[in-house]
Amino acid sequence: MGILSGIRIVEFDALGPVPRCAMLMADHGADIVRIARPGSPVVEHEVGGAILHRGRPSLTLDLKTDEGQRQALSLIHRADALIEGFRPGVMERLNLGPDVCLERNLRLVYGRMTGWGQTGPLAPRAGHDINYIALTGALHAIGPADGPPVSPLNIIGDYAGGSMLLAFGLLAGLLDARRTGKGQVVDAAMCDAVPMLLSLFHAFAQTGAWQEKRASNTLDGGAPFYRCYACQDGGFVAVGALEPQFYRALLAGLGLSADEYPQHDRSAWPVTAKAISERFLSRTRDAWAEHFQHLDACVTPVLSLVDARYAPHLVARGVFRERDGVYEAAAAPRFSGRETRFAAPSREAIGDALARWSQ
Repeated sequence: MGILSGIRIVEFDALGPVPRCAMLMADHGADIVRIARPGSPVVEHEVGGAILHRGRPSLTLDLKTDEGQRQALSLIHRADALIEGFRPGVMERLNLGPDVCLERNLRLVYGRMTGWGQTGPLAPRAGHDINYIALTGALHAIGPADGPPVSPLNIIGDYAGGSMLLAFGLLAGLLDARRTGKGQVVDAAMCDAVPMLLSLFHAFAQTGAWQEKRASNTLDGGAPFYRCYACQDGGFVAVGALEPQFYRALLAGLGLSADEYPQHDRSAWPVTAKAISERFLSRTRDAWAEHFQHLDACVTPVLSLVDARYAPHLVARGVFRERDGVYEAAAAPRFSGRETRFAAPSREAIGDALARWSQ
């Protein structure tokens, strides 16, 4: 049984952080039913649906009809929590807003996931990950010094910010509901989450330890000991030798002198970076990976999404699994003495799950 076994959640089909949050909860045993709309943009047989919708059955309801709303409310009446990712006001127009649902189920935790939040001048506006990280300062800090900012996939806003904040909000709300007997609304917004992820850098900026220019700081590629380097074969290695002992090990592994290349002399960083770069260009990526394998220098190969599946450390931990020809990340984190739900439910299991919701 998963650590979240016994928790029932109604998920309203959406893109971005909502299905990612539901996947996380289902992986750890939560009993989730996903309400899909007719003509949903992500269908079950697509690889994206197979991964993000794993571990939970779906039920297609037309929420614009009285019958669809009635069936949805019937499920919500039996649930511990609900998650939705519509723009503010949509659920209210469907007669499924917090007031209606909490009247039917006093203990319900009503999770609302948006980019801009339920209030504020941008609340009714559309947006995507790149917009949320742009307005909150994260995007400005990522990219080369002599080029435009670079979008870091949709990891920061949608996933590290959105889905994790929503999951935390749900679990905190569930704990409070068990203590008080009353549910509440969780307003999880990506524009709230990203600044929290940037807390360290806001501290740096207010203590003179951060420069606004990209690639000028220790953690943004400015430091020669915390950046990526090209190798002979066109591959790359990532260097994260922040602490002095790791920096010394890095230089020793490259045959360079720590006395000649002081770590924290910013005026010497260009010369140090050039020397390190020339060394890494003398061998292939995998040759350097092998060379640094037994050195505590914080040097790793930069692997593609496909290559990462076969990294020995990740294979040893079972980080990736294959199901019906689809590779996906296994459930995380890991709990001692607890199982995680990973495989997609069979047709019989889906029927059983939906039957449980009708009881």
